Amino acid sequence: MEEKIRVLIAKPGLDGHDRGARVVANSLRDAGMEVIYAGLQQTPQMIVNAAIQEDVDVVALSILSGAHMTIFPRVLQLLHEAGADDVLLTGGGIIGPEEMEELQRMGTGRLFGPGASLSEAAEYIREEVRARRARRGD
Repeated sequence: MEEKIRVLIAKPGLDGHDRGARVVANSLRDAGMEVIYAGLQQTPQMIVNAAIQEDVDVVALSILSGAHMTIFPRVLQLLHEAGADDVLLTGGGIIGPEEMEELQRMGTGRLFGPGASLSEAAEYIREEVRARRARRGD
């Protein structure tokens, strides 16, 4: 039996709207994943600390504030500094296609915009975590 995928969902910065993050959390739970919701107004350091403490496979950020070009790279850097390069950093929000591509070049996983398919996001996470576990030999 495959180990359950653990996902940390967080809302970084001052963005106070978390309905979408909660919908995603419920969808991933329904897809059989274990979801930890970190809540609103998280700093990158708080997010990475929680990811390490909870031993997650995935960090999913929900960003609607426009700060994605600052927050995603900072979380990536902190994950790297913590030795957690194998943690998938994904997420979504109001992010333009060019910025999504740039963030992926920096090392994030696939990012999702408004109207993205929840089942497609769950399948992407499942496939990516499976591939990462296989590379590690889990």
